[in-house]
Amino acid sequence: MIQDLFIATLETLYMTFVSGFIAILLGIPLGIALYMLSKSDKKAAKSWYSVLDWIVNVFRSIPFIILIILIIPLTRLLTGTIIGSTAAIVPLSIAAIPFMARLAETSFNNLSQGLLDTSVSMGMTNRQFIFKVLLPETAPEMVSNITLLIINLITYTAIAGAVGAGGLGAMAINYGYQRFRMDVLLYDVAILIFLTQIIQFVGSRLSNSLRK
Repeated sequence: MIQDLFIATLETLYMTFVSGFIAILLGIPLGIALYMLSKSDKKAAKSWYSVLDWIVNVFRSIPFIILIILIIPLTRLLTGTIIGSTAAIVPLSIAAIPFMARLAETSFNNLSQGLLDTSVSMGMTNRQFIFKVLLPETAPEMVSNITLLIINLITYTAIAGAVGAGGLGAMAINYGYQRFRMDVLLYDVAILIFLTQIIQFVGSRLSNSLRK
């Protein structure tokens, strides 16, 4: 049972961090796009913002367990299967990207208007503003956002485990619930809590260090 718990933990970490990496890689640029489009005075930019904002809201509104079912054809196309940890990365990423984008946009909107006005008066290009002002100034908040993202993904992996994704969620269902092994269920919960606490601790320390 210890070996099974170890393998399930590795599967959970694999699903969490791979999908988290994809969400960060695509979600933060999407958040930047939302922020920059919302600040633009151009009519076309406002229209594009409305479209992207609507898409993000739609995907954030779909319960994760339903999302897994809806994108089964895409999951099978990309991974060749709908069962297992690798297959679960597809719905996990699709759920996490708009979540990360919205968190990033919210952090960017908290940026001081004075910094935005100063960058405009200095004649900064959008690229210069993004890499020299926007991202550096919101780095502590972004670390907190990423921490929240990863913790939410751990929860999602447990849900995905109920439909054959593997990991601690699958073990809790298959062994703890269906076989009436309350000890296994408690072990799974304890590991999930431990992982969450570790991630929160590391994220908080890194965020606080960036604020100094």
